Amino acid sequence: MEQTLQTLLLLLAVMVIVAVVARRLNTAPSILLVIAGIALALVPGVPRITLAPELVLLGILPPLIYSAGVAMSWREFCFNLRPIALLAVGCVVFTACAVAALAHWVLGMPLGVGFVLGAIVAPPDVVAPLAIIRRLGIPRRLVVVLNGEGTANDATALILYRFAVAAVGTGFFSLGQAAGTFVLIIVGEIAYGIAIGWLSLRLRRWARDPRVEITLSLMTPYVAFLVPAHLGGSGVLATVVAGLYVSWNGPLLIPAATRLQGIFFWDLLVYLFEGLIFLVTGFQIRTLLDRPEIYPLDASLLAVLLTLVVIVAVRFIWIYPAAYLPRWLSAAVARRDPLPPWQWLFFLAFVGVRGVVSLAAALAIPLTTSSGAPFPGRDLVLFITFGIIVITLVGQGLLLPSVVRWLGLGRHAADERDREQKAELAARSDALKLAQTRLEELAADNRIPPEALAILRARHDYRFGGLPKTEMSEEDAASAAANVRSDLIALEREYIYQRLRDGQITDEARRRIERELDLEEASIASKEEGIGPPL
Repeated sequence: MEQTLQTLLLLLAVMVIVAVVARRLNTAPSILLVIAGIALALVPGVPRITLAPELVLLGILPPLIYSAGVAMSWREFCFNLRPIALLAVGCVVFTACAVAALAHWVLGMPLGVGFVLGAIVAPPDVVAPLAIIRRLGIPRRLVVVLNGEGTANDATALILYRFAVAAVGTGFFSLGQAAGTFVLIIVGEIAYGIAIGWLSLRLRRWARDPRVEITLSLMTPYVAFLVPAHLGGSGVLATVVAGLYVSWNGPLLIPAATRLQGIFFWDLLVYLFEGLIFLVTGFQIRTLLDRPEIYPLDASLLAVLLTLVVIVAVRFIWIYPAAYLPRWLSAAVARRDPLPPWQWLFFLAFVGVRGVVSLAAALAIPLTTSSGAPFPGRDLVLFITFGIIVITLVGQGLLLPSVVRWLGLGRHAADERDREQKAELAARSDALKLAQTRLEELAADNRIPPEALAILRARHDYRFGGLPKTEMSEEDAASAAANVRSDLIALEREYIYQRLRDGQITDEARRRIERELDLEEASIASKEEGIGPPL
């Protein structure tokens, strides 16, 4: 127990150090965490950390994909359902088949084992690319498509993986039965995810206690994931659907106090889980090096490079027909959703970072088949998977900022932000005008005491006066105002603490004032970084 605690403290300390270094180097922490994990795994005396597949698939994955689902816009998800489905289902199946062909005809694996490898390395990860691209400033639609693909493609890949492992283990496979089971799992998990999302919101509405509601929000992804996974499904799709349902229906059902506390709780939870995943992924190099029966190193490295070339090429091959053909075949699709710029398609094709789900699936391959024989090619599959993860995460992760600059996606994102800010300002103004009209109606009916009416009008005028009215861009005006407000809040804090030290106010009064200042400061941060989802 003591050693486990020491190991956990070591991992947390490394996460903190890497976060500071990453900020200094202006690099994504996820990349440095994987490198740090590999380096630490090679240091003599450092405890060996083995990634348990069950811990990843059942313990860490559910809250991460649920959080991604809640953060996603239901409206934008539905609008982008076609490209998301084409990538999350079509591209995953296409990639799995291509890798299986390579593994069978070039690497000499049995065809069933080739499909196991294909199902493992086919799905791009949802955690790794978003951890990198969220700081690059790319158009929102690209983020939505990548987020939707990353959360949904794990379901496709895990179902294919289970079929392939079962086929290798038993020597039996029926395409018709597998297709029927696949459709049944998809429909069942969608229905179950909606039911869990509905039940979660109703229970949280009855609780009316932020601590209880946040606890229920933490239980939701596990309940959504574990039941389908136990019954033979993936659990991923149900968890994503539950998150999307909460995202769409939660804003009017979740109280403000719960939302404020829940945002900070989930931000910390996701930060810790993501950091531990990347760090422990690097540690798995020790697991590979401790296997004396591994294939010759040169042959294994060649297998990694060939598989990498196939998955990268297949994604580029898939992206362009998937974008052009629907618009060529349907004029309605072309009118409703014009073809995006070629830079967007190239970026989608380029981003194919594999992550911890692939590694967990590889580690979960049975040691033996149903006949008791060793599972063929298991160690090579594990080595290829780890190599693909490290190369795509580190290599593509380091190249992504340069690719974004080369494609000019920053300009596209800036234009998009300008349009969104104008729409937001109009919505704020209209909402305030509506509230003002209602306030004057209540005042005309003498339903508000004069003292309360004066307070309400002053508050309303203050909020109306906070809307930008100059030619200065909304973003620059908001940034300038936020800087001044932060300085004023800091000045107020210093004054309040001085009054406390002088004994002129009590600690209870200081805490009440401090909470108001904290909420004000949190509102500034939310506007600068984007308000969190209603978890």
